[in-house]
Amino acid sequence: MTATDIDLEGGLTSAQVAERIANGKVNAIPSAPTRTVKQIVMANVFTPVNLIVAILAALVVLANSPKDALFAGVIVANSVIGVVQELRAKNTLDKLSVVSAPKARVVRDGQVTEIAVNRLVLDDVVELRAGAQVVADGRVLARDNLEIDESLLTGEADPIVKEVDDEVLSGSAVVAGTGRIVITKVGADNYAAKLAEEAKRFTLVNSPLRNDVNRIVTWVGWAMIPVGLLLASSQFLRLDQGWREAIVKTASGLIGMVPEGLVLMTSVAFAVGVVRLAKHRCLVQELPAIEVLARVDVLCADKTGTITEGTLAVSHIRHLDYTSEEEVLAALAAVANTDTDPNATLIAVRTAYPTDPRWKANAKVPFSSRRKWSAMSFDGHGTWVLGAPENVLQDDFAGEIRKQVNDDAAEGSRVLVLAHSDASIIDGQETLPAITAAALVLLEDIVRSDAAETLQYFADQGVIIKVISGDNPVTVSAVARRAGLEGWDSSVDANTLPTDDDIDVLADAVEATSVFGRVTPHQKRSMVKALQHRGHTVAMTGDGVNDVLALKDANCGIAMASGSEATRSVAQLVLLDSNFSALPAVVAEGRRVINNIERVASLFLTKTIYSLVLSVLTGVFAVTYPLLPRHLTILSWFTIGIPAFFLALESNADRVTPGFLRRVLGSAIPAGLVIAALTMTIFSILQSAHSIDPRSTWQLVDGKLINHHTEASGIAVLVAGSIALMNLYRVARPMNMLRLTLLSTMATLMALIFLIPAGRNYFLLPVTRNWAYGLAAVFIAAGYPLLLIGQKLSDRVWSHFHPMG
Repeated sequence: MTATDIDLEGGLTSAQVAERIANGKVNAIPSAPTRTVKQIVMANVFTPVNLIVAILAALVVLANSPKDALFAGVIVANSVIGVVQELRAKNTLDKLSVVSAPKARVVRDGQVTEIAVNRLVLDDVVELRAGAQVVADGRVLARDNLEIDESLLTGEADPIVKEVDDEVLSGSAVVAGTGRIVITKVGADNYAAKLAEEAKRFTLVNSPLRNDVNRIVTWVGWAMIPVGLLLASSQFLRLDQGWREAIVKTASGLIGMVPEGLVLMTSVAFAVGVVRLAKHRCLVQELPAIEVLARVDVLCADKTGTITEGTLAVSHIRHLDYTSEEEVLAALAAVANTDTDPNATLIAVRTAYPTDPRWKANAKVPFSSRRKWSAMSFDGHGTWVLGAPENVLQDDFAGEIRKQVNDDAAEGSRVLVLAHSDASIIDGQETLPAITAAALVLLEDIVRSDAAETLQYFADQGVIIKVISGDNPVTVSAVARRAGLEGWDSSVDANTLPTDDDIDVLADAVEATSVFGRVTPHQKRSMVKALQHRGHTVAMTGDGVNDVLALKDANCGIAMASGSEATRSVAQLVLLDSNFSALPAVVAEGRRVINNIERVASLFLTKTIYSLVLSVLTGVFAVTYPLLPRHLTILSWFTIGIPAFFLALESNADRVTPGFLRRVLGSAIPAGLVIAALTMTIFSILQSAHSIDPRSTWQLVDGKLINHHTEASGIAVLVAGSIALMNLYRVARPMNMLRLTLLSTMATLMALIFLIPAGRNYFLLPVTRNWAYGLAAVFIAAGYPLLLIGQKLSDRVWSHFHPMG
């Protein structure tokens, strides 16, 4: 279809649309590019951990000891739990993404309708309005002062005025004016298609917590190579035992070092967070946002639509020294009713003055956050300008007008000036002719009922609040006062802020103040960068296209669903009910994930440490490895795996503090050393006696002859399991009903395995002499004090090398 064939007013016909659909010329970009079911299953089944476990299990079965391959059940558990939880999260995300997805205003059969972006076809005529996101590449057919912000795509700082036949790119945003474009590219051919898909994908990348967990798993993986070789050589070459027993013992040492459920628990914790936040009508577009918001120490909140409801109402018209009050009211009605794409201010004026005087407009400059004014020329009525008094009046903003504006602003009103000029303007004109102030327009913006409580919550959590707005700083300060913000009386006009050429000077100014007015979109971005430059983790809330740049650069961008499409497209979190009070729930979820994974990681790494130490001791001294794989299965189930699942999903709103890796390693290393030392010591003592039971060196258990090594292993399991349960108690403190019940249940189940004959036979835990149990009791009694001593020594060592924590 050529340019001359395009029907600007009618668009494509239904037949033409059907033809393009049949030819595959559809804007087929997934609305919610999450992983497919196949990808989820593959990612959860074919993992490095599952591969290691599977290889070790196969070797154990090959050694004719299938009961020792029971640990392979972790493959099934990891896979099933991971797949189920991620599918739940995927379904939730897909449903919410449909609600939040941008729509396109398309012209078809002469009618303007809203349709999903993926239903657009090649050559569709699409209508653009301020705040809309350009959803597909196109060419301008008609424009009315159309200004496009392409900064997210090209880095161009200033909005670009588009003329007829100019190209527009998907991913850019309309900041002013209106227009119609014809779609020239669809689907993957779009400029920003790949960029947009990557930005919204359901993913765990760029997560500090995930990175720390992966770092731990990587360290363990590298450590397993030399330790595994040492252990294998000792079992195969340096001891007089068969190859089958050597394989089982080697597998036992290696499987103990694998933190098999750590990555799973991290993934599950995030996935459950997505589902829980969905109940608060919060769409998580990037998973790390759950975690990042919990770490935030500065929250930059846009006033309009965040602290206030964003619905304006005209409260008063203050007439100035102008000839005709009737003409002023008529001009207001004309400006509001003539604008084809009114913003919230003009909608409020139109609601107050719905009668259109039918003035004929001949030129227009639409409002933009950069100019902070709009203007319209009418035949026979001159030019009327509506905007921020200091930007409209400039040098004339002084004396009584300035005092009156400040007085009204101090009462919380948004104050605009309506000014008149006899001179005409041209479309898109950037400068104003000589003007006369005609009236002050006072608008009321209602503070959200939950704003004060939410702001107080963040203040109580040590989060610094910065209120940022394009309004008069006095107005912003008054709104902040009504919302209960501390430091509301500290307000700054952003026109006086230093530029970002000297970021340290700007950072000083931003850190020193809580309320900022007359902030431009690029200043919002600069303020976020200045705070980040000082080491702050910054969250930004917003709802307008003027917030897009700051939202994109913030550590966590939070958009209101009622705001612009462009804002929602770049944010990591979207509040679907535009409910500011939902943010504490997001913080709580992030804290739950971080704090609980810290506990869980400590448990898994404790097993890794004591297994590693036992393997090294076994390899160096060429002794029998004290535990069988089935013994490690007991320890993994009852002291780590099952408790970790419940602890990872438990509510935990404790404040997050830096030092995740330090605390995890500082807890796991001493605990692992204590368990390894006591386990190896009692095993060595018991096996060094020719036989615990002098009446018999060999016993028949479960159809197999076992010797004093097996009896010693049984006592070693008892000691290791008991101290590991004590470590579980230490890590889970403080106790509540859930944790106490969990600990009691695990201890009871472990005890039953020792007490029930079937359990003893299956897990090779033969009954031995009383004095051996007495010795075990002594070692167990020493376990908890040694755990506490080890923790104190660890803390002292860490504080010596890292005095700042």
